[in-house]
Amino acid sequence: MKNTEKAFKWIIGILKKHEVPFQITGGLAAKVYGSNRPLADIDIDIPDDDFPKIMEDVNKFIVYGPAHYNDERWDCKLMTLSFEGQEIDISGADSMKICDARTGEWKSMPTDFLKSVEKEVFGISVPVIPPKALVDYKQMLIGEHQREDIASVSAWISQ
Repeated sequence: MKNTEKAFKWIIGILKKHEVPFQITGGLAAKVYGSNRPLADIDIDIPDDDFPKIMEDVNKFIVYGPAHYNDERWDCKLMTLSFEGQEIDISGADSMKICDARTGEWKSMPTDFLKSVEKEVFGISVPVIPPKALVDYKQMLIGEHQREDIASVSAWISQ
């Protein structure tokens, strides 16, 4: 059984300890803005050059990477961790590219940490991707969970 809260607090503690800038994205960010779908993983962006800062603390929990990752949707530096049964994807914020499923065009999507929105997640104030930026990138992806997140976050924006 996964312990999302414990995994979240663990990784955030490591990022803060090493003063690594970060931003919560993906499904967890969507949940912050009202999505009710089950959470698959915790998505976090950090600067590409900051992966070495956290390696000693996360090394025994690594499932993948850190390495260049490329599939039909993503082109980025990626490290996947598994802690307390919860998957955590840490992506490189500087070189992130997403393939827009609507056009087939690859788009550069670097994370702008200065535009993060401080939100409380599991009792901790953390930087989260702004809601409009979240909707913008989720609109480039396909899948039912993307549509659910877009609808929930768009409704939150309209409030």
